[in-house]
Amino acid sequence: MGYRAFAATVPGGRLEAIEVEAGALGAHEVDIRVTHCGICHSDIHLIDDDWHISRYPLVPGHEVVGTVRACGPAVTDVPVGQRVGVGWQSGSCLACEWCLRGDEMCCAHQEATCVGRPGGFADRLRVDSRFAHPLPDALASEHAAPLLCAGITVYAPLAADVRPGMRVGVIGIGGLGHLALQFARAMGAEVTAFSTTPDKAAEAQRFGAHHFIVSSDARRMEQARGTLDYVLSTVTAPLDWPVWLDVLRPRGTLGIVGASPGTVSVSPMALIVGQKAIRGSAIGGRAAMRAMLDFAARAGVRPQVEVVPLRDVNAALAKVRANQARYRIVLAG
Repeated sequence: MGYRAFAATVPGGRLEAIEVEAGALGAHEVDIRVTHCGICHSDIHLIDDDWHISRYPLVPGHEVVGTVRACGPAVTDVPVGQRVGVGWQSGSCLACEWCLRGDEMCCAHQEATCVGRPGGFADRLRVDSRFAHPLPDALASEHAAPLLCAGITVYAPLAADVRPGMRVGVIGIGGLGHLALQFARAMGAEVTAFSTTPDKAAEAQRFGAHHFIVSSDARRMEQARGTLDYVLSTVTAPLDWPVWLDVLRPRGTLGIVGASPGTVSVSPMALIVGQKAIRGSAIGGRAAMRAMLDFAARAGVRPQVEVVPLRDVNAALAKVRANQARYRIVLAG
């Protein structure tokens, strides 16, 4: 029996309603009735084939929330009726050194939810049950969806490097940044928000920032030099990387989750003096995902969302393309 999905049939094209043939349920698979799916900029990159990995027709969507409606014979971890969330990753070998240490996102055989297979802009989703994460009751489905990609993307590096009392900066107050501010504040950090948009000051403070700096203000940036223990870049715009290294205190770390264009070019001495570090991060393993969901539920971390009917997916995508979403758009079936 098939199900309805919305797919791009050519690079950059409008999404069209199609019928997807489900086929037999695999041994470890669950069939999920999708209720909500967040829109991420990665979905747009896939629609446009910016990464040259897309196959058409392409059904995007990797911030998926729904209810398990059927289980394969080997499924033991999620029962029928369980509300679950599925993020970017939907499979790995589960046997290599990276999987065994909980870093499934580093597995050479990792699988993505909407690359080479239909994603969550659909009525249903088939996925390995071991990558379908039970959702805490305290998280509404429309709030849980963006946490499954945007949330884990910022939580994983913060959880690894930030401790209570540290002074943390977040570059960019957008879909990722507004969650990073909340997580960092909830982790006990003193939080500074950096943005090129002055009118985001009040919102940044509402999300948890103690301080707000307009990053194009040279005087304020000079005052910020040597003040922070950790800075997380969430933006996709070009950055003057030596400036951000200068903001760090000795032994500080610059974390990068936003895919800014160009190269990260810094002098080796900028790292050696002060023993500073630059570290990249992408999503997190299964244990980190479940820890993030529990932390968000307990700490009150919630994305600011606009809920749009799935049938209006093209209008929603246009809004995300125009950077008009504040701060995440979630499709509801």
